[in-house]
Amino acid sequence: MKNTLPALASLGCVLLLAGCGMLPDKPARATLYDFGPGLSTAAPAAAAPTTALPALSLAEFDSNTRLDGTQILYRMGYADANELRPYGQSRWSLPPAQLLRQRLRDTLAERRTVLGPEESATLARTESIVPDTLRISLDEFSHYFDAPASSTGLVRLRATLVRSATGGDRVMGQRTFTVRRPATSADAPGGVKALIAASDAAMAEVVQWVDQLQQQEPPQPRAAAPRR
Repeated sequence: MKNTLPALASLGCVLLLAGCGMLPDKPARATLYDFGPGLSTAAPAAAAPTTALPALSLAEFDSNTRLDGTQILYRMGYADANELRPYGQSRWSLPPAQLLRQRLRDTLAERRTVLGPEESATLARTESIVPDTLRISLDEFSHYFDAPASSTGLVRLRATLVRSATGGDRVMGQRTFTVRRPATSADAPGGVKALIAASDAAMAEVVQWVDQLQQQEPPQPRAAAPRR
């Protein structure tokens, strides 16, 4: 009996150590992605126009509920294009609509004053100036696979430019923008880079479209209401 006690104790230690070795590892932390440090890090274009454009109110982006989260989504178009799938260990730092709105605001602000909804309301109240309002609806933002080894970053959004007048709001124009950019790898990092490239291209198209509409119909200050 005396000889068996040390043996049992040793066996218990071995089993305890083995059990510790079988414990699951800590869950891996998800990798976070955003659109980078911003456009200010890029060298300005040599022929960039300097003419200031009218102030613009940028509304909060709308998006479908599937894009409200921070998951990086992909579609296997060659298998089932209707199914959205998330990458397991990769996330956006913010929902895509918020990242896109920040990018668009930065792009627009290079040549004009960009206001939020509250700032626009204050300007209308204090200076009787009502800027045009740009509304964006984000409909698609996914890493799209045409084949196992061929994929793109796919961005689709709908832009609406609205002008407020005495008789009510008027839609100056509405357009859907669909942009694809090739991915260099069939994984989350490749999809992220492709989606950022597609987003920047889409933002550039939106800005050009807004500029053209406002040049065709320059905004006019609203007459101030008479004081009582």
